[in-house]
Amino acid sequence: MVTTLATALPDRSPYVVADAAYAGKELRALPAQVTWTTRLRVDAALYDLAPPRTGRRGRPRSTGQRLPSLTALAAQVSFTPLPVRRYGKTTTVDIATVRCLWYGTFGPQPVTVILLRETTTHTRGGYDTALVTTDTLTRPTQIIHRYAARWSIEVMIEDAKQLIGVGQARNRLAHAVERTVPFGLTCQTLTMLWYATVGHTPTDVADHRDRAPWYTTKANPSTADMIGKLRRVLIATKYQVTHPDQPTPEDIHTIRLAWELNAA
Repeated sequence: MVTTLATALPDRSPYVVADAAYAGKELRALPAQVTWTTRLRVDAALYDLAPPRTGRRGRPRSTGQRLPSLTALAAQVSFTPLPVRRYGKTTTVDIATVRCLWYGTFGPQPVTVILLRETTTHTRGGYDTALVTTDTLTRPTQIIHRYAARWSIEVMIEDAKQLIGVGQARNRLAHAVERTVPFGLTCQTLTMLWYATVGHTPTDVADHRDRAPWYTTKANPSTADMIGKLRRVLIATKYQVTHPDQPTPEDIHTIRLAWELNAA
């Protein structure tokens, strides 16, 4: 998929962020303009950069000396406290970088290993998170920010499975799976776009707090709030055939009260 995207956009430089599951030998064949950032495995075999050629006969070395384990490496390098923007807030963490080779995955392409240590927690092994990236020109703080940003994709996938219904599909044929999952994700995207453009009203969070007052810290609408709002708007529109425009919050509230009175 990444190769197809890079081929279609030859003048762009895509950067990919993925978890440790997406780190195999196939990454050696990536297009030159693509950079890859992933979580570094604890047992990763790291090497120094290949030494310069000496002019002697024989095949030149592909790697330098084998580097120690990440725990030993963390004890040797110097950490620098730097501010990092992650998950909607800025915190200061200790960062150390090592330029090396992860030959088993990226071959002779140089990479940067970023060791991250949370200053407010007790670290085992001398570090908390180890990242590796082929983007050797971007600052480590930006790489960490980039990696943290992928978490929104994980949340989106969970919402698609639990709220949209993608996880409840009972498909067995390959074509059915290939249609159902993309259709569910498309519906989720359309819901988000609708809510962001015309569906949002400032009172949505206050209305949710009225229905669930135990959410004392709720400050922003959730995906479930967006879906619920869309359902209420669709139902209210259905019962207002003389007013084809999108119903106002007052219209939705009136219809909801009517349902509650009928249910009582």
